[in-house]
Amino acid sequence: MKAIYFLVSLLALASSFASVYDPNPLQDFCVAFNDTQNAVFVNGNICKDPKVVVAKDFFKHVDPGNVVNKLGSNVTPVSVNELPGLNTLGISLAHLDFAPKGLIPPHTHPRAIKIFTVVEGTLFVGFVTSNQNNTNRLFTIVRNKGDVFMFPIGLIHFQLNVGYGNAVAISSLSSKNPGVITVVNAVFGSTPPISPEVLTKVFQVHKKVINYLEKQI
Repeated sequence: MKAIYFLVSLLALASSFASVYDPNPLQDFCVAFNDTQNAVFVNGNICKDPKVVVAKDFFKHVDPGNVVNKLGSNVTPVSVNELPGLNTLGISLAHLDFAPKGLIPPHTHPRAIKIFTVVEGTLFVGFVTSNQNNTNRLFTIVRNKGDVFMFPIGLIHFQLNVGYGNAVAISSLSSKNPGVITVVNAVFGSTPPISPEVLTKVFQVHKKVINYLEKQI
């Protein structure tokens, strides 16, 4: 009986590992398609008939992003939504542009590991761990052109341009649709908004402070 319980537990564990990331495709490609008349629904998207797939289904041109904004940064995603050929392949990327002192604020990707490559400039990057041993550890480092850094799946992380010129980076992500949760937007800009009673209790501040912060989002 113990052996049976052990086998069941092992199978359950294997199943949980298999579902952590995008499942492996069982075909060469499955180009995402919007026409629901003659298509098949696979892994969150409809597949285009392979007979009508063309080269441009696997191509996406990315221009430098506009960094004239409050944060001085721009993220241009290249996920299955922008590049249909990525459907079911379990990968995507983002082109990141930074003005001097530009910031991509603390955020998380709930479905992906991120491999971060600095193309130009100098960036201060970091992530915060889950509360292991009741401590959220912060890991930070300054990275330069050609450096690669990784952010574990689901952990809050950020990037700040600490150089004197513009910076560019590429993020590679282990999901065709990694998702993004920007912490400050989620807390102070959700729809509908989180109750002020909750936020004043969490941050131990007056309601006026919460109202002010919500107006900034």
